[in-house]
Amino acid sequence: MEWIVLVLVGIAASSLGSLIGMGGGIIVVPALLYLSTLATFSHLTPQVVVGTSLFTMIFTGLSSTLAYMKHKTVDYKSGLIFLIGSGPGSILGAWVTEKLNLHSFSIYFGIFILLVSLVMVVKEKLKPLPFKKEKGIVRSFTDNSGKTFEYGFNPILGVFISFIVGFLSGIFGIGGGSLMVPTMILLFFFPPHVATATSMFMILPTSILSSITHITLGNVNWLYALALVPGAWVGAKVGVYLNTKLKSKTIVLIIRIILVVVGIRLIYQGIIG
Repeated sequence: MEWIVLVLVGIAASSLGSLIGMGGGIIVVPALLYLSTLATFSHLTPQVVVGTSLFTMIFTGLSSTLAYMKHKTVDYKSGLIFLIGSGPGSILGAWVTEKLNLHSFSIYFGIFILLVSLVMVVKEKLKPLPFKKEKGIVRSFTDNSGKTFEYGFNPILGVFISFIVGFLSGIFGIGGGSLMVPTMILLFFFPPHVATATSMFMILPTSILSSITHITLGNVNWLYALALVPGAWVGAKVGVYLNTKLKSKTIVLIIRIILVVVGIRLIYQGIIG
């Protein structure tokens, strides 16, 4: 029974995570924390929950990336540039976490997430950050409907912003995709499909690095990880399939809803903490 529950959690989390580029941890972690209140899973600690979730995200990221590669929606160059900033940023953020009062910061960060969701409502009225094409990276993408998007950014600005995103993600323990996807859509006008696929591409190496740390600390429950991994692998394929079938506006709507849920949850955690 435990394995069936965990496989279903893996499928649901990975499907949603790969659909919107957030990795699935946003569902796995709260789901396992809830299960830890039940007698059968009472031995689970928050540290093991996070470590086990990060380990399964390796397979979500790998499965999603392989699938998105077939659809040619991954912007590798942009993803690698963002990783230059988000990698060190997340490490620094994790270190700073030890020095901060996370309860009050959870409230502030939850409010910030809600504001990001609000900004996405008026996205059509915004203009991308100015950059000189000869000094920046310019991309174009044509979606299933035949509509062509042009987007781009200054590499130095991209690294700086991704560093801030990684830093915030490290502080609050939120997967980088939760912030990186809306950042790519809002600031650089990435098409939602490309932002999602590129985010999953970035999640793969970062989840590997994070998992190595948690494995050395003994924070991975291998039996539960083995149950979650098959679901994560299958769910990622489902999420990618849905991503290629849904319209851009639909994906933006889903991202906004998820951000609202995450924001409210963070504020609630901060208040009761």
